[in-house]
Amino acid sequence: MKKISIMVACYNEEENVVPLTRAIVNCMETELPQYDYELLFIDNHSTDNTRTLLRGLCAENPRVKAIFNAANFGQMRSPVYGLCQTTGDCTIKMCADFQDPVEMIPVFVREWEAGNKVVIGIKAKSKENPLMYALRGLYYSLFRKLSDVDHIRQFTGFGLYDRSFIRILREIKDPIPYFRGIVAEYAKERKEIPYTQPKRAGGKSNNNLYSLYDIGITGLTTYSKGLMRLTIAAGGLCAGGSFLVSLVYLFFKILHWNSFNAGMAPLVIGMFFLSGVQLLFIGVLGEYILTINTRVMGRPLVVEEERVNFDTQDKDHGSEK
Repeated sequence: MKKISIMVACYNEEENVVPLTRAIVNCMETELPQYDYELLFIDNHSTDNTRTLLRGLCAENPRVKAIFNAANFGQMRSPVYGLCQTTGDCTIKMCADFQDPVEMIPVFVREWEAGNKVVIGIKAKSKENPLMYALRGLYYSLFRKLSDVDHIRQFTGFGLYDRSFIRILREIKDPIPYFRGIVAEYAKERKEIPYTQPKRAGGKSNNNLYSLYDIGITGLTTYSKGLMRLTIAAGGLCAGGSFLVSLVYLFFKILHWNSFNAGMAPLVIGMFFLSGVQLLFIGVLGEYILTINTRVMGRPLVVEEERVNFDTQDKDHGSEK
């Protein structure tokens, strides 16, 4: 009997983990009864009642498992670690807020049985904030232009991944893995399924502008040389523009030596402009350096505090990272 793993990353999702578990278990037992399954929650050090609820769910159903992180390791590291701990013939990655529809699970499985090793969900429409949806679209467009890989538009990581892909994921020794880029790079032959993303079922999203910026800039610094080369081009344009402006001022000064008075305003404006450009470029360079610094430290993806419903065989099957 083939085994399907469902991996759910969560942080402060006390309103969602119980109904989501009920929905996934019902889906597996009614629509996919021919498969064995495990439902793995990886909790990123929740501060609400999420952990207590997960322990109760694990006590009710031995197929429900939980990993409790010793600290909050961020939404890039924890889900990838969770994927690496699954034991199924394939793994479905989901979020805990119901924005990844449970009814897509049988659709993914059918495509997997048809021979597709990676089946991912693409947001054709979304009921989230229209401004956020538009900003994400702009980011994806920018990433595709600057990136060394063909980035996947409106892809959050929701999808099914064959055991062979999970094996590749375990071999990638990256302490800050950008999962969307990994899928784009190593799953060239993939099946993309469009879906409409619903609103969050309950609770409040823990995403904010800083966390979204952190994910976005990590993706760019990991998979893009274009950002640094863009700063080089912009620096050359600024230098060339300044040289041309200086020639224009020199020309007018020669023609109107006594009447032409440039004053201090052009010097001040030029100084502030070039200083701003320099600070911007230093910031871009600093982001690359921060990414390099994090990687060379060689820290683990996460540190576990506790595992629930794992036996020795399960732990040996997962990859310690």
